[in-house]
Amino acid sequence: MGSSITFPSTISVSLSDLAKMIDHSLLHPTMTDGDIAAGLAIAAKYKVATACVKPYSIPQALAALEETGVAVCPVIAFPAGNSTTEIKIIEATKAAQAGGKEIDMVINIGKALSGEWEYVASEIRAINEAVVAEGAILKVIFENDYLKEADIVKLCEICNEVGVAFVKTCTGYGFVKQRDGSYNYRGATLPHLKLMRERSKEGVQIK
Repeated sequence: MGSSITFPSTISVSLSDLAKMIDHSLLHPTMTDGDIAAGLAIAAKYKVATACVKPYSIPQALAALEETGVAVCPVIAFPAGNSTTEIKIIEATKAAQAGGKEIDMVINIGKALSGEWEYVASEIRAINEAVVAEGAILKVIFENDYLKEADIVKLCEICNEVGVAFVKTCTGYGFVKQRDGSYNYRGATLPHLKLMRERSKEGVQIK
């Protein structure tokens, strides 16, 4: 468990420093190659930390972001996390070999909700080892809208033990059906960010 942290009410940060905290998401399923090119141009212009892309867009992203300092961050098992561990390992390895420097992976949410933590931990560990072996880092997406606080804490503990680089709140696509039939999506919340920061080791970053 991480140490207790006091969060400042205000911080001073430059626009360039702020940009370097941003993963620019180019993941909507309807995005065309032209849409992705426009998004990559924005990522290059503002020199964000990474451009998050679908795996087939890795070559396009590498070409557009060459010599900009913006890393390419492919996603795997996105957004539902339902692929088998073996497929996730292959996808993550191929994404890193293709030039992805940061790999975003969605956990098996159903296994987490079932309390099958050995499965979840084994999967995260195997994918992290595969990614690190290719010179990249792993960022683990929890999809907090589906989880209880105890689940989030357990996932932080697993990621601490494995030694992943980042833990992330959500995909941006985790819509939850309400009783009236409508769908609601909260995404990242301040309480969840605080909980993840407090429960993660200092070396594990939060997004």
